Amino acid sequence: MRSIQHDLMWRQLLPKVHTHDEPLQVQLCTAFVTAILEGRLPAGTRLPSSRDLAMLSGVSRNTAMLVYERLVGEGYVDSRPRDGFFVCGAIPPTQQAQPSPAPAAQPPDWSARMHSDKPGVAWADRPPTWRQVRYPFVYGQFDPKQFPLSQWRQCSRQALEWKAVDRWWQEGENVGESQLIDQLIRRVLPRRGIAATHDQVLLTLGRQQSFYLLARLFARPGTVIGVEEPGFRDPRNAFAHDGAEVVSLAIDEQGLMITPALSRCDYLYCTPAYQCPTGVTMTPARRQAVLAHAQRHDQVIFEDDDDPETEYDGHAQPALKAIDPADRVIYLSSLSKLLSPGLGIGYIVAPAPVIEQLRQLQRLMIRQIPGNNQITAALFIQQGHYDRLLQQAREKLQARAQALASALREALPDAEFHMPSGGATLWLKLAGQHDLLSLYYAGVAKGVLFDPGNAFCSEPDTLTRPSLRLGFGSIAQELIAPGIRELGLVINGHAKRPGSVRI
Repeated sequence: MRSIQHDLMWRQLLPKVHTHDEPLQVQLCTAFVTAILEGRLPAGTRLPSSRDLAMLSGVSRNTAMLVYERLVGEGYVDSRPRDGFFVCGAIPPTQQAQPSPAPAAQPPDWSARMHSDKPGVAWADRPPTWRQVRYPFVYGQFDPKQFPLSQWRQCSRQALEWKAVDRWWQEGENVGESQLIDQLIRRVLPRRGIAATHDQVLLTLGRQQSFYLLARLFARPGTVIGVEEPGFRDPRNAFAHDGAEVVSLAIDEQGLMITPALSRCDYLYCTPAYQCPTGVTMTPARRQAVLAHAQRHDQVIFEDDDDPETEYDGHAQPALKAIDPADRVIYLSSLSKLLSPGLGIGYIVAPAPVIEQLRQLQRLMIRQIPGNNQITAALFIQQGHYDRLLQQAREKLQARAQALASALREALPDAEFHMPSGGATLWLKLAGQHDLLSLYYAGVAKGVLFDPGNAFCSEPDTLTRPSLRLGFGSIAQELIAPGIRELGLVINGHAKRPGSVRI
């Protein structure tokens, strides 16, 4: 017969489940398994009946029965007909190793042992609590409400079938012949004007690993690599890590400029489609000039196609690599911006000998890219879900860009910006003088998050006017106008007095 003490004990072991978290069945199974492995439910312990479990945990009786069926199937619980459920005696509790006392010892001098003597690198990271901010004008995050979860789940189930699991590329097999590379070659790269073969494509764990691999292969002391200024910090940090000299390359409204600094470089890193952070698209004439300059000076170009295929009218310019007659462009991109950064699916397109060397370097880090995500993404592209999502993303981004532009014209009429033609960012040049750092924290205090322009600058005088980058891929459209009104109040309330020094 149940008692108050009986109920209290089980309520402590199995707290009420939360409907907004994992599925109820999973939460209860996890609680039981944790209690068993930690020894709080010893072998032979009688468990509550399915009716009692439902009452104690706040779930339906069907859910309670499914929990017990799963625990029995996984060997944690024994089912005894007409007697009930009991903790299985074959599962020993997890034992923590107890180290024996050791005499006091001197720890190693880690600073002397570690190879890198570089000072701390600068990152343009957003605060980890950005999701709690009411108006997150941030870039690089996807909108989970727009993600086609049912289609992705369908492809994921197919990737878990036996035939698909067999293609998860066990160690030692030819990873270059993967199904995802095949879909990139057939369906994704052609839209950027790029023709490639399997031996010219390397899958990576996102663009970040691509930067690191390219840096390890090409950057060394004495090498000069040009990076756009203002520009993305991560490739700059990667190239400088192994001793390469990184020089800043100026940009204007047409993209990367042909300057004397450009002629000094062995390699050029650029973002022609939507320049990071200004969103400028490199013009056709400037693209031809950069390629001709690279040919004259025997340079190699790293083309980072950060946000491909999101030109709102669907007619984006071909990638720089697509119009490169001399094979001087190494192209890198990812599926993360459209799908999710958490998937970590990137790729590099380069001549076959370069890909082979990059693959050997990658092998020093990881033996293979996770095959389950590869197969799921390949099926997602193959079955047309990627194209449909791309079209929906273009429409939504265009609507958000128009809403953002309209709100800015009303709230900040003296600020300047160019209407985006694609992508998910807008570069805003402010009127007057502003301390961007204090402006940033004032915005956060009011629930408005943005990227201050100087976070993308390695040199103090890069910005001729204080500027902000506003991302609109992660914010709901109905929040754009009120968010910009709040931003306008913050900016107008923190303008510096004439004659003060601008940071």
